Amino acid sequence: MGRGTLRIFLGAAPGVGKTYEMLEDAHRLGERGEDVVVAFALDHGRSETRALLEGLEVIPPRRMPYRGTEFEEMDLDAVLARAPGTAIVDEYAHSNIPGGRHAKRWEDVDELLNAGINVLSTVNIQHLASLGDVVSAITDVRQAETVPDEIVRRADQIDLVDISPELLRQRLGDGKIYATEKIDAALSNYFRLGNLAALRELALLWLADRVDEGLARYRAEQGIEATWPARERIVVGLTGGTEGEVLIRRGARILNRVSGGDLLAVHVRAADGIAEESPQALEAQRRLILDLGGSYHVVTGEDPAAALLDFARSVNATQIVVGISRRTKLRGLLDSLLGGGVGTRVARDSGDIDVHMVSHPLGGRGPGPRRQRDLGRIRVAGGFVLAAVLPVLLQMLLSLNAEQNVATAALVQLAGAVAVALVGGLWPAVLAALWSSLLVNFFSTPPVGTLTISDPQNLLALVVFVGVSAAVAVVVDLSARRSKEAARARAEAATLGDLTRGAARAEDTLKGLMEQALDVFQVSGAALYTSTDRTGTETVGKTGWHLVAVAGEAPHAVPEGAENIEQIDPTTQLVLSGRTLPASDRRLLGAFGVHLAAQLERQQLAASRREVVRLAESNTMRTSILRAVSHDLRTPLAGIKLAVGALRQPDIHYTAEDEQEFLATIDECSNRLDALVGNLLDMSRITSSSANPLIKPVRWYEVIPAALHGIPAGRIRVELPGNMPEVDADAGMLERVIANIVENAIKYAPDSDIVIVGAAGGLSHATLNGRPAGELRIIDHGQGVPAESVVRMFQPFQRLDDVPQAAGVGLGLAVAKGFTETIGGALTAEETPGGGLTMIIRLPLSTGEAFDHDAAQTPLQAQSAPLERHHTPPASTTEKSL
Repeated sequence: MGRGTLRIFLGAAPGVGKTYEMLEDAHRLGERGEDVVVAFALDHGRSETRALLEGLEVIPPRRMPYRGTEFEEMDLDAVLARAPGTAIVDEYAHSNIPGGRHAKRWEDVDELLNAGINVLSTVNIQHLASLGDVVSAITDVRQAETVPDEIVRRADQIDLVDISPELLRQRLGDGKIYATEKIDAALSNYFRLGNLAALRELALLWLADRVDEGLARYRAEQGIEATWPARERIVVGLTGGTEGEVLIRRGARILNRVSGGDLLAVHVRAADGIAEESPQALEAQRRLILDLGGSYHVVTGEDPAAALLDFARSVNATQIVVGISRRTKLRGLLDSLLGGGVGTRVARDSGDIDVHMVSHPLGGRGPGPRRQRDLGRIRVAGGFVLAAVLPVLLQMLLSLNAEQNVATAALVQLAGAVAVALVGGLWPAVLAALWSSLLVNFFSTPPVGTLTISDPQNLLALVVFVGVSAAVAVVVDLSARRSKEAARARAEAATLGDLTRGAARAEDTLKGLMEQALDVFQVSGAALYTSTDRTGTETVGKTGWHLVAVAGEAPHAVPEGAENIEQIDPTTQLVLSGRTLPASDRRLLGAFGVHLAAQLERQQLAASRREVVRLAESNTMRTSILRAVSHDLRTPLAGIKLAVGALRQPDIHYTAEDEQEFLATIDECSNRLDALVGNLLDMSRITSSSANPLIKPVRWYEVIPAALHGIPAGRIRVELPGNMPEVDADAGMLERVIANIVENAIKYAPDSDIVIVGAAGGLSHATLNGRPAGELRIIDHGQGVPAESVVRMFQPFQRLDDVPQAAGVGLGLAVAKGFTETIGGALTAEETPGGGLTMIIRLPLSTGEAFDHDAAQTPLQAQSAPLERHHTPPASTTEKSL
């Protein structure tokens, strides 16, 4: 039993009449005596559809519960048991209720088809997976039920049920689609005239693509090569030169005159892969054709004209756009004698495909892309010298034999001509053959000593000798050149492979690519210029050019002064200096240009990503600050307001003790408010990289007393060795770090003494970035922090779960860590033996030299306000994270 056939009725929108057409077709099949049943169909409350269901055998649907409601689904087992000839299954893209055999109705249909049952079904264009986002953008309605396009394309027949948008809206207004209460909303939303027109166009275009696929398949099966102009399709032939952009734009303008056509650009590459072409020009043209909505293709062939025509016929092209020849008039005349150039042969052999010969600025001004066959000047010059000398030497060798034999002399001189061909190529070998023939004629052909040939057989032998010598020279020359070209191609392929692997691993850098160019092209200097301002560029002189990257010798002041200039894009140039590159290296140079352009784009994307991340972090910080301002700052402000309001009551007289209590409340709340605002500002400056330290030698005992100012006596025990060395730090920032950590410890270890311990220089083995470092440990025996939460402890706006909101905004440790890293140190935490937390401040030991960080900043950064040294530590503001 074979597989059944699937026929789908496709519509642009609900209500176009898909189900109606399907049921009408079911009646026609039934009238012809076919076994037709309705496996599942809905009338959607439409009387015309309900009337068509009458007279057809309907298999009762299966009722399935889902979330407290019963739904009707197709009874797949009942349909299979009934085994009709044709089954009517509405809503092909429907998602089944969980609990059935398949998740999608099209899977149910596939099982019916496998059972040999023909199926008629319906689907709307918005349910096709590839068009779901497009339809959502048009209608602002997200499609929850979709079906893969490939599944629909497998249908044996697709019928488009199409009506005009105006008629569909009229049917909707007459109540033939939705209930009366839904008409106005539908007309003003999904069923707007513009929406329906766009959906209709989508349906027509999608179906046209499917029809085009069927046409291509039929032409291939039937072996039809002639063009069937069923659809306008324009092919643009690219040579690899810069004129390709002109051709592409001309093809696009031609296509704009019609609707629904295709634009294809094809580059024909020589089979040996060594034709001269510009990779950066081809890359620019590929991007242009994609921007214009076309497609880019590359084919390989010995004959560019034949390869282009074969491609055009394979895609059923109706028009071909090629450029006029870039060859000079003399070379064009020679080409015409040999059959014509590429454009001429395309026009001559195109058959029923129209050909447009487009003029461009490079037309007739020079040779077009050509294969590189140069063996080198030194080798060719040596070949000419050998062609003049070697035949004479061979003749002198032959003269040692008294009997002069024409055949022997010809074979010996033929060997010499082959040797000359191996060294110098074709033309030296031809010269050697002619020179050898004269020597053989003069010394070996009777009458000897003259150029006269008395025996016709000797004349024939000499002619054959010259012909064989020339033919062998051509073959040997071609083989030698091919060998050199293959070696060059292998070297280019290896270099391109290295570039591709580096790009795939994201290892390429501008500097690395420039240094690689020095080695590959054997030049002394390489530089990359751009005429647009990029981040990190250095202006070279006052020429408007910016130096992006350089390797080797110092670059020229302007790109125009170098021996080799490669235009990467309209604003970027690659310059190589030291020697003039041969034409054979230009293609590889273009490949370097393409990779450099990709690297520039990668750097721009990375910079954009960093900027986006920075803006996201800043936005998160602003949101957190606003949250802190709206909640945590409210408590001290409320305390101040209440105290001041009480003191300002004119009819109430407070005692001196009450007034002092109110003033103390105001002072305490003001201190808390000042600390909160200070931490917020400090965190903002840290995240914006505007906290610029003044690094100088600092001793621990100089900053600890100021950091502990205001801490209750007896809570802190300081144990500093007398010989602790100086560290490099900013004293004001270090004060804030110590004060915040101590306040954090007091808050979370209220019943424990806090111990500050320092390690002497001779006893400390700590290092920081390879430098000896000094350590300060602040130890408490409080509740500690779980190991998995240590990292989050230093993040802004974090508190322990049991800390009330009034305890601060959770910035203390974040500010401490930010300041520590700003002054070149590290802040870490570890568990205190016996319980608690030990905070470790590690700073590099001083070298005895002060460093003004502000002086090293840009003028804009140097304008940032200097960090104020807080001798009074913030009260109750720092929080241990989480």
